[in-house]
Amino acid sequence: MQNLGTLPQYTYSEGYGVSADGNRVTGTAYYVIPYGGSERAFLWISGSGMRDIGNMSGGSPVNTALAISGDGSTIVGWGLEGLERRAFRWTSSTGMVSLGTLGGNESRANAASCDGRVVVGWSNNHLGERWAFYWTRATGMQGLFPLSACCGEANGVSENGLVIVGRSHSFQTESWHACMWAWDGYGYTVSDLGTLGGNESVAFGCTNNREVVGWAHTATGARRAFRWTPTGGMENLSETFARLLGPGSYLEIAYAITPDGRYIVGQGYNAARSRTEAFLLDTRCTAHNGDVDNSGCVDDADLLAVLFAFGNTGQDLGGVDTNCDGTVDDADLLQVLFSFGSGC
Repeated sequence: MQNLGTLPQYTYSEGYGVSADGNRVTGTAYYVIPYGGSERAFLWISGSGMRDIGNMSGGSPVNTALAISGDGSTIVGWGLEGLERRAFRWTSSTGMVSLGTLGGNESRANAASCDGRVVVGWSNNHLGERWAFYWTRATGMQGLFPLSACCGEANGVSENGLVIVGRSHSFQTESWHACMWAWDGYGYTVSDLGTLGGNESVAFGCTNNREVVGWAHTATGARRAFRWTPTGGMENLSETFARLLGPGSYLEIAYAITPDGRYIVGQGYNAARSRTEAFLLDTRCTAHNGDVDNSGCVDDADLLAVLFAFGNTGQDLGGVDTNCDGTVDDADLLQVLFSFGSGC
């Protein structure tokens, strides 16, 4: 681990984004005084250290960096332009440039594509409604149509800039749902990703292949991390990967997913320590001794789980695929039978 420090005369710093090669980090340095303070966007470069990235032309020296592009060339976030918050895009050649608004008085940039050419976030319109937007140099800031008449936020964008995720308000359910805007050759088309049986959901990260992560309410109102795929829809990660979790533990929010879809990061509840902790989930199957539900005991529950799933095929079968060959078959059943009673 490396301590990145903070900007001169600033109290502390927080890192919010990192380039794909790990050589560049962006975030915000904070200056705290009684009854006030300030915040300043920074760029840290391996071998060079941390530096202030300036402010918008004519703007206040108060800004926050929220993300950096995969290639490390572009930083996005928000800064004060006069007394109003504006989304910004920064590169070494342009400096910090305001992206404007959709007609309102406030905007914020949350993410950028790998090459920094597509920036996404939210902005108020002339009615004060919050709309999701995308920005490119050619188009400027453009609103993304929501699921209904209003409103939305864009939180993440794929490496290639063709998939955008966030949330939108649905008049049909009178709640916010995770949604995806996918480029169809002419524009971005919105899709409702649904929930886990509850009222609300939010998406934060996605891949070029339209794999999406975030959180959603279950039918009981609990907040759980989800993964959504075009073929499988929305799944509760706490259920899919239950065998990796201890009794009472769960995955609450998924914030990001790697471009290949393998790793997911977020926060969850660790019942063994009675606290919320960050998690790194490897979604690839891990071979095991037949303890399907990860209870510490290979018993009837594990045997029944394999029997009920017998014949299923796929890449995300969960613990019932004990040998990770993509099929629940005789080999998995035998593994449970040979280990039956272990750990009990």
